[in-house]
Amino acid sequence: MKNHDEHEHGEHEHGHSHDHHEHGEHEHGHSHDEYEHGEHGQDHPHDHPHSNNAVIAWLQHLFMPHSHGHQQAALDPNLATDRGMWALKVSLVGLLITAVFQVFVVIISGSVALLADTIHNFSDALTAIPLGLAFWLSRRARNRRYTYGYGRAEDIAGVIIVLMIAFSAGEAIYQSILKIINPQPIHNLGWVAAAAITGFLGNELVAVFRIRVGKEIGSAALIADGYHARTDGFTSLAVLAGAVGVWLGFPLLDPIIGLGIGAAILGIVWKTAQDMWHRMMDAVDPEIHEDFKHTASHVSGVMDVHNTAIRWLGHRLYGEMHITVNCQQTTLQSHFIAEEVRHSLFHKLPALVEVVVHTDPCECDQTIEYHPTRHHILLPAAE
Repeated sequence: MKNHDEHEHGEHEHGHSHDHHEHGEHEHGHSHDEYEHGEHGQDHPHDHPHSNNAVIAWLQHLFMPHSHGHQQAALDPNLATDRGMWALKVSLVGLLITAVFQVFVVIISGSVALLADTIHNFSDALTAIPLGLAFWLSRRARNRRYTYGYGRAEDIAGVIIVLMIAFSAGEAIYQSILKIINPQPIHNLGWVAAAAITGFLGNELVAVFRIRVGKEIGSAALIADGYHARTDGFTSLAVLAGAVGVWLGFPLLDPIIGLGIGAAILGIVWKTAQDMWHRMMDAVDPEIHEDFKHTASHVSGVMDVHNTAIRWLGHRLYGEMHITVNCQQTTLQSHFIAEEVRHSLFHKLPALVEVVVHTDPCECDQTIEYHPTRHHILLPAAE
């Protein structure tokens, strides 16, 4: 009987590294460049529309940079992090410009609904700070203390973002209640309306941008921040409705709209908190887990797939699984099957940075105890 207990510690017995993350290569020697120009990178043109107008060309480069596409961004950890940092910088500038303009209008109008929206926009802009720090940390090499690297910092940043959003909700509600108790006139309704429309457009552009990049690199925190910005845009439209109400002779409508915005922000807090809870608890979309198991089960020589587990660390995936192979094969043959499983998984799940594949022999001989350490094994996940 040959020893089929390979990959248990994430390395070949011959010392071939499985550090897909640090070395940027699969164990079959396929580099990321090959994937970019091979089967995952066939239809990714590198040229973009250009304009003779310098300002338009600059805007095109800002919002449509030289892109390597979803697969390439996910396969290259450094590229994924760079895209995340780039998205944060652009969206930060956009939101700050929007918020500063709204501050000016709040001063000349006294609109508490616009004040609530402005506070939230500033809060949304400042969420780029912890997220940017997390992206920076994720680029650090793993070491003997942080053996999985620093990807979890991105999820912690998501928790900080949730707390910042919650604070902005409390501030908006507080200011609105004060305005109801001590009502004050609102001036320059036209400017209020202009600021509300500007807030909607600015937030929607940032939302589209963050969500797109977040999905490209698999960053839950960046996607959540994008949906947060999108809801901010609709709350800006609520400010516009409040201004119209005041113009029609209903001044209390302004602080009432402010309360509504605060309540809407609390809704965002709840949804975003759920998403970040899932990440902190190593939850994944069941479809990802199904793809993970399904892909391995269709590799030639794999008789069964079990004890599968996969989790996110920031915007990178780590996984492990057991596969059953023919017990009559040599160790080398079983090893090649496990390598093909890894190879297939890296192609199917671009965000996957490492996967440990443990090979089990088929239990065809009833006289052999194949798993003497069975009592130490965790119960398999429910299907």
